[in-house]
Amino acid sequence: MNHPFSRRTMLGMALGAGAIGARSRAMAQNPPAAEASDKLFESAKRSTVSLIHGENRRKNVAEALTAIDEQILPVLKSRKYVVIKPNNVSTVIPLAATNADALMGIMDYLAPRFKGPVYIAESSAGNTLEGFDNFKYQTVVNEFKNREVKLVDLNKEGKYVVHPILDANLHPTPIRLAARLVDPDAFVLCSAILKTHNTVVATMSIKNMALGAPLRAAPGEKPNWNDKRKFHGGVRQSHIDIMLAAQRLKPTWGATLIDGYEGMEGNGPSSGTPVQSRVAIASTDYVAADRVGLECMGINPSWVGYLRFCSEAGLGQYDMTKIDIRGEKVAAVKKEYRLHRDIERELRWMGPMEEVPEKLG
Repeated sequence: MNHPFSRRTMLGMALGAGAIGARSRAMAQNPPAAEASDKLFESAKRSTVSLIHGENRRKNVAEALTAIDEQILPVLKSRKYVVIKPNNVSTVIPLAATNADALMGIMDYLAPRFKGPVYIAESSAGNTLEGFDNFKYQTVVNEFKNREVKLVDLNKEGKYVVHPILDANLHPTPIRLAARLVDPDAFVLCSAILKTHNTVVATMSIKNMALGAPLRAAPGEKPNWNDKRKFHGGVRQSHIDIMLAAQRLKPTWGATLIDGYEGMEGNGPSSGTPVQSRVAIASTDYVAADRVGLECMGINPSWVGYLRFCSEAGLGQYDMTKIDIRGEKVAAVKKEYRLHRDIERELRWMGPMEEVPEKLG
């Protein structure tokens, strides 16, 4: 599924990202107010997000999806198969990865509603199959053995489409996105986690998709290449590139589930410490789900550039006054997550670019 691309196409995508201006941020505790954009593409329609709190991760996940059932079903019934995209940024640290019980909860929701194939598919920065083994994803397949459920290493599968983002010099550069995640026959269901991040402040649904979709060389493949690295050229570039990838991926996005049963604070996305939030968040609008996630983590939504860019590109609703929440009230479950130690440098994306962006992440 390789598709040709042109420099004109890539430049068009790059210029479409735009920029949000403000004064350079000096301290994380007192950031400047960002200037308002034209908001020509910002969504005007309302979005619905479910927020479930409870002491059973699997049950929370199933209930969160069930709470928005009428929004999921019409699209789900029109697709030939489901792709569940977990977060395996690490293949050895359980707190950094989607828990098998979260996948169980997703399957509990899907089982009576969808009879087609379900693929749990990931493109990890490490050895994807090793991660599946370490996190016991085979137990999900075993429990639903009467269904067609398979584990897929997207790197090993090796099918992709080409898409442009920006490199560290802000020049267009091509990346390979996993073909399954842009297949119009697929209902893509993101399985994300509440986590802080070392480059873009926080990671949930959109970050999981945008950095999980680019491929890398399969284990043992020569030469060794990794398109995920192209997202880590600079503190500003990363936010733009996540939005550019999200634009390509969005048409197949069916729903997202953010597991916050045990979130990560501090030096995420891999080296942080646990927070017992005991929540699950679900929506068919990935931007709205992530916005509610930020509220649950006590993170200033103006700090997360890629989500603001996605909102301003019309990819979802970021305005809390236009998001209807079903279930718990945010105030009842909100916890103040400690941010990454590099948060002051991370927030320099908010100011004008007066120097070459330093590398983070």
